[in-house]
Amino acid sequence: ALRGYGNLIIIKHNDDYLSAYAHNDTMLVREQQEVKAGQKIATMGSTGTSSTRLHFEIRYKGKSVNPLRYLPQR
Repeated sequence: ALRGYGNLIIIKHNDDYLSAYAHNDTMLVREQQEVKAGQKIATMGSTGTSSTRLHFEIRYKGKSVNPLRYLPQR
């Protein structure tokens, strides 16, 4: 576990990209489980923090990148 992130889910998309979702309440997936786009993986919570929140990040080759470049436009 990474300190300060509470219940953390990391999804490895390929050898270069991963996404991280932290401070979850209920974890709906297991380690090494394959997930599909749009699948619910957790419920938001406040683990590791004082209020309900979601910490989301995308990493490319281990470095955090701006997630807005990878998310669909609204």
